Amino acid sequence: MMTGKRITAVWPGRAYPLGAHWDGEGVNFALFSEHAEQVELCVFDGNGRHELQRIALRDRTDHVWHCYLPEARPGLAYGYRVHGPYKPEDGHRFNAHKLLVDPYAKDLIGQLRWGDALYGYTVGSKREDLSFDRRDSASLMPKCRVLEPAFTWEDDRHPLVPWQDMVIYEMHVRGFTMMHPDVPAQLRGTYAALGCAPVVAYLKRLGVTSVELLPVHSYVNDHRLAEKGLQNYWGYNTLGYFAPEVRYSASGKVGEFKTMVKTLHSVGIEVILDVVYNHTCEGNQLGPTLSFRGVDNSSYYIVNAENRRGYDDFTGCGNTVNLEHPRALQLVMDSLRYWVEEMHVDGFRFDLASALARESGKVENPGGFFDAIRQDPTLNRVKLIAEPWDLGHGGYQVGNFPHGWAEWNDRYRDGVRSYWKGDDGTIGEFAQRLTGSQDLYGWSGKRPSASINFVTAHDGFTLHDLVSYNDKHNDANGEDNRDGSSHNLSWNCGVEGATENPDILALRERQKRNLLATLLLSQGVPMLLAGDQRGNTQLGNNNAYCQDNILGWLDWTSTAEREALETFVQRLIVLRKAHPSFRRCNFFEGKPREGDTVKDLCWFKPDGTEMMPQDWNDGHARCLGKLTSGHGIAERGPRGETLRDDDFLLLLNAHHDEIPFTLPPAGPGGWVLLLDTAMQDRSSAENGASVASPRRWAQPSYPLQGRSFVLLRCADVHV
Repeated sequence: MMTGKRITAVWPGRAYPLGAHWDGEGVNFALFSEHAEQVELCVFDGNGRHELQRIALRDRTDHVWHCYLPEARPGLAYGYRVHGPYKPEDGHRFNAHKLLVDPYAKDLIGQLRWGDALYGYTVGSKREDLSFDRRDSASLMPKCRVLEPAFTWEDDRHPLVPWQDMVIYEMHVRGFTMMHPDVPAQLRGTYAALGCAPVVAYLKRLGVTSVELLPVHSYVNDHRLAEKGLQNYWGYNTLGYFAPEVRYSASGKVGEFKTMVKTLHSVGIEVILDVVYNHTCEGNQLGPTLSFRGVDNSSYYIVNAENRRGYDDFTGCGNTVNLEHPRALQLVMDSLRYWVEEMHVDGFRFDLASALARESGKVENPGGFFDAIRQDPTLNRVKLIAEPWDLGHGGYQVGNFPHGWAEWNDRYRDGVRSYWKGDDGTIGEFAQRLTGSQDLYGWSGKRPSASINFVTAHDGFTLHDLVSYNDKHNDANGEDNRDGSSHNLSWNCGVEGATENPDILALRERQKRNLLATLLLSQGVPMLLAGDQRGNTQLGNNNAYCQDNILGWLDWTSTAEREALETFVQRLIVLRKAHPSFRRCNFFEGKPREGDTVKDLCWFKPDGTEMMPQDWNDGHARCLGKLTSGHGIAERGPRGETLRDDDFLLLLNAHHDEIPFTLPPAGPGGWVLLLDTAMQDRSSAENGASVASPRRWAQPSYPLQGRSFVLLRCADVHV
C-alpha cells in the first residue's frame, strides 16, 4: 500500500491484462480507450481522499494505454483522467476534470457522493450537455484499489447440481439477514452473514440447492432516490463489473465474498449471481460521468445513429452497453470469467438479456455475445439463465434463447396465477406450464429444465401479498403509486390487505399452499422468492426496489402459520428430490413408451374420463387431474440405471366448491394420499400443514375441496 511516497519509476508495461494487475513485484495498469488523446493515472492516499500524483500513460498498444509501476503494491488507491474531444454531437464526452473508475477495478473504497461536479457538463446550463464543466469530481468519487488476489480455496469445488435437481432460492444479500435473530448484529446484511453457520444450516434444512443473489456488483444509489432519502436497494445500477459491492461487506475485504461462496459450497449449495450487463449507472446523456462515459463513450454505449448525442435505450435506464464493440464484449466476458475463476460462482442470471443479443438495434439469436459464451471453455460449463426480454421493440424472446441457456418463464408465472385466481379459460395454459412448457421449449429440442418456473420474484408481489392484495400499494416509493406493474393477476381472497377474518386468513394460507405445491411439483426448475416460505409481506408494495428498510427485509418473527408453511415447503422439496417423476429430464409424450401399454401422461375430468381435445376449450373448467406413470421415465440415472418411480395423480380444483373426483383405476394396493392443501393442522408445525402421513384411499372418488391441490400415489411400487 502506498503511504504518500511519490512513485519515481514508471515503466512501459503491457496492454494485457486490462485493469490493475499485481504480479508479485509491481502493478501493471492497462486501460482501453480508442478515442482518447491522453490518459493519466491518478494515485491517492490510502483512504482515497487526497490525490498524490498523476502519471501519464505514454505507451499505447491497440488502443490500450498502459504502464507498469514497480514500486506499487496491493492497496494502492487510484483512478483515471482521460483527455480527448468533448463533442457530444459526435458521441464523445471526454472531460479530464472528472475522475473515472477503472472499468476493470476489482475493489473500490469510499462511496459516491452526489454533487454537480460529477457531471461532464454544467448542470443548469441552457445548453445542457453541450456545455462543459471544469470542476474536479475527485472528492465525490469512490476510488479503485489494487487487489491482492491471494485466497486459500483449499478443496473448494463447484457443487455441479444437475439442472433438473435444482431448487433456486432468489434472495437479497442484505435483506435476507438484516433482521435474522441468530446472526451477530455486526454481521447482519453482509456476505459474512450469509455464510455464517445459522444461515447456512437454515438453507440446507430448507432444501434449496442454489441461491440466486440480487446484484452484488458495485453499484450507485441514483441521484433521484438520494434526494428522497431512499436507496437503490436492489442494486440494478451498476458502476463496476468486477468489484463486489462494499456495502455488503462487514470487513471491507473482497475475501469476505469468497469465504461466503466457499462456505455455501461446503454444504453443496450453488451461488448464482444476478448480473446487469445491459446498462450502467451513468444513465442518459444528462447523467453523470463516472466511468465508461468518460473513458470512451462511443465505444462502450450504443449511441443513436441519427443523433449521436443520445443513446439507444433498450433498458429503460437511459443507456445500453454496446456488445457489438469488441472491447465492450471483452469487458463483459472478462468479468464473467473473473467471477467464475477467481470468485468461484456457479452461474449467472442475466438481467434484460435480450439487450445483450441486439445487433444493429435488432434482437439476433444467437448474437455475438451468445456465440462468445458458447465457445468459451469456462463459461459454457456454468449455469446461464436469461431474463428473456428487454424494453425495446422485439425484445420479448421467451423460448428463443440458445441451447445451454435457461429462461425466467413469465408465462409460467401468469398461467399459474391466473388458474389459482379462478380466471376463465385457463386450464390449457396451466397444463402446459405444469408439464414443463413444451410449447415454448420443445420445438427447438430443449428440455424442461430450460424453464425457470416462478410464481413470485423480487420484482412484484411476495407470495403473501399475491393472495392479500388486488392492487399495488407503492406509496412508500414516493411516486404516487405510479411505479410498479398494475397487472398482477392477484386476488385478495375477499379483503384488501390485513384482516382478522379467520375464513379469509384460512383461504389465503390455502392459496399459498396451492401455489407452492404447484411450483415445486411442476416440471422445470422451481425458483422460490426468499421469505415466501414464511409468508413474508411487503404490505402490498410490488416494487420495493428502493426500500432498504423493514419493508424490504425479511421478517424472521415466528408464528404458527409461518412455521407450518415453512415445514410444508421443506416437505415438498423432499418429495420433489425423492421422485424423478417431478424432475424429468425430458418432456412427456402423452403415449406409452416402446414396449409398454401405459401412457406417460394422462389428463382426467372430474367424472374420471380422459380429457378430449375439445375439453381444453371449456372456458368454465377449473378442475382437472394429471396422472403420470412411473414406467414412463425415458431418461436414465447418473450411472446408466433405468429409472422407475411410482405413479402419481394430481387433482386440482380452482373452483370455490367441492367437486367429487372419480379416481382412475390403480393397482391392487390402491391409491395413497400424500398431500391435500385443504387439510389444516396448525397444532403441530413439525408435521407440516396439509402434508398428512401417507394413508390409503380406498373410495372410488375423492372429495376435492374448493381451492385445493391433492397428490395421490399408487401404492404398488414399480420394480
